[in-house]
Amino acid sequence: MIFMSPLTVMESQKKKHHLRPMFVFVFLLGTQLHLVLAGDCPADGRTWVPFGDRCYHFVHGDEDKVKIYSFESAKNLCQGFELLTIQSKEENDFVINYCPEVWKGLVNVWLGMYYDTSSEDMKWLGDSPVQFTNWEDSSSPSDLVPMDTCVALNSRTTKWESVSCLDDLENGVICETSQKAEEAKSKPSPLLSALVILSVVAIVGVSAVIWFLHQKHNLGSTIITAFEYHPPFRVLETDQSCLVEAEETDSVP
Repeated sequence: MIFMSPLTVMESQKKKHHLRPMFVFVFLLGTQLHLVLAGDCPADGRTWVPFGDRCYHFVHGDEDKVKIYSFESAKNLCQGFELLTIQSKEENDFVINYCPEVWKGLVNVWLGMYYDTSSEDMKWLGDSPVQFTNWEDSSSPSDLVPMDTCVALNSRTTKWESVSCLDDLENGVICETSQKAEEAKSKPSPLLSALVILSVVAIVGVSAVIWFLHQKHNLGSTIITAFEYHPPFRVLETDQSCLVEAEETDSVP
């Protein structure tokens, strides 16, 4: 009969105990890699263009039959999402560079900016503060009644123009949203993605090497201690010797 020695069981459990933190670390790294690479835009049948951690829909096709919009109609087209907000020069350049992919000629794109009478300053529709500006004259607009001041982006000059929220009509609308909440919040750079992948591969490789060396080191003792051999006739031989001795004793006169 074959039995597993207590020593072998303890060594096996010890190896698992040492390797478990490494496997947990690999699992966590793999989970983080999935989150980093899983960033995505809404799948609502419309064309969304990713940039940074945001997604942009340049209104066109069936939505663009009117081809001219008031501020209110622009907001309605983006219902459920945001009207375009621009927080950096890079984002401004992205919008300008992508406009020719959708529209021909000059386009004035509505921005989701308005004059807030409470703070007496310009704000984005989501009430976030204005941290970046790109005015045509390098200054805040002052040629309109404050409460009627909205903003449009001119695709030719790449600058912002003050326009009337009530009276002006523009020919460009861009909707914007963040990437899905359950996905990654930021778009990874190729370098970051490569580093994460290499880290996972390295950890798996090191774990495999450590396990192999440990197995090789303990191969002899494992083979010796893993099994115990019990001769099948030991008890019978003992009984037979006892019978011989008994016969000899009986034969004595």
